Amino acid sequence: MDKKHGQYEPTPFGKEMLKHFPFASGYKNLNHGSYGAYPIAIRKKVDELRDEWDARPCPFIKYEYPKLLDESRAVLAKFLNVPVSTVVFVQNATTGVNTVLRNIVWNPDGKDEILQLNIIYDACGKTTNYICEMTNDLVRTRNINLIYPIEDADFISTFKAAIQASRDSGHRPRLAIFDTVASNPGLRLPFEALTAVCRSEKVLSLIDGAHGVGNVDLNLSTVDPDFFVSNCHKWLFTPRSCAVFYVPERNQNMIRSSLPTSFGFVPRPTKQQNGAAAHTNANADQPSDFVSNFAFLGTSDTLPYLTVPEALKWRHEVCGGEEKIRAYCTNLAREAGHRVAEILGTSVLDNKEHSLTNCCMVNVLLPLSFGGNGESDRNIVRPTPGVERTVSDWIQRTLISEYKTYLPVFFFQGAWWTRLSGQIYLDIDDFEWAGRVLLEVCGRVGNGEFLKSS
Repeated sequence: MDKKHGQYEPTPFGKEMLKHFPFASGYKNLNHGSYGAYPIAIRKKVDELRDEWDARPCPFIKYEYPKLLDESRAVLAKFLNVPVSTVVFVQNATTGVNTVLRNIVWNPDGKDEILQLNIIYDACGKTTNYICEMTNDLVRTRNINLIYPIEDADFISTFKAAIQASRDSGHRPRLAIFDTVASNPGLRLPFEALTAVCRSEKVLSLIDGAHGVGNVDLNLSTVDPDFFVSNCHKWLFTPRSCAVFYVPERNQNMIRSSLPTSFGFVPRPTKQQNGAAAHTNANADQPSDFVSNFAFLGTSDTLPYLTVPEALKWRHEVCGGEEKIRAYCTNLAREAGHRVAEILGTSVLDNKEHSLTNCCMVNVLLPLSFGGNGESDRNIVRPTPGVERTVSDWIQRTLISEYKTYLPVFFFQGAWWTRLSGQIYLDIDDFEWAGRVLLEVCGRVGNGEFLKSS
């Protein structure tokens, strides 16, 4: 039983924690970072809510859901140490990033620039491309190209230099996008310092915290970004999909519409209205225009938004709280990275101060040599068109079909890497097994087996 006398039972981290998760027998979930996973108890909670929804659809959607949504927003706002008026929910981090970029009014002189890192999440990078295209290049992007690993001080120095380079070229660095923890490679970035630089340079900061909430310590009042979005379904154990979107009150007038535009949208006054306000909040008990905008975007499965209180309760009672979870997962990821690298005879992607691995994910170099230029020229892969993706895809599919697991494999800075995710239901034995599997699979790549299925 998950509960005892109405409370959840504490459970040791590692394999014993697996009883709380609905993974298939024999499947090793080593890739928590991509899509998350959530306990059976939270699944029961969302099923209870769905039963209420289905039993009385109209009363639930119109009257019960808004109250539960406000309660969930309040709990999450407290968790992030920000006013509840600044917190709403969106489907996922990409939706939040899109919402910001599609609401910014770009200056008509065409000098605005969006600063972005060369490891920006691909969908977000495609979004900035689209924004430039749809505005007929009223705004353009400036890529900040970094070689990893990099020390935080050098990272920040390069970031400052990019802002200055934008200005020196006659442009206006308007907004900067950066991660809390990047996706591929999975690296913790100095987002707090980058936000402070933006603030001092009067550049809007948009933090893509897809891997933020539940992964790294977050106090948004202290960090004080201009915009922040983070998935709750990755590291906070809510069902998919659920993300928090934070906009401080000083910037809420910039977010004119949700995505899609909702019932809560407040049009600007027209000339026929003689300048009268289209909408005003009657009193302090009424939600702000910003909150109303994101309250109901049309019929969709937004029940995961309501599970944040239960997820945080579960994490506190079963796991002992956020600090214990982060410490276990971060330490496990680091230990796993070193152990897998040892088995493979390669290395971990980290800097001297180990700030890049101060999160729940770690990246390990695979023993594959691209064109015979590797550390030991093991498992040589001849350069041919598209081979980078072909090898990555073959390894991932082979891990699923033959080993009942999955690990992200990606080509980065001239080599193939894999990303490991530390989580409370895993222990070092799982990663030692993964290291041996990867060694075997990479040997098969070196023998050209991937060519037979391409």
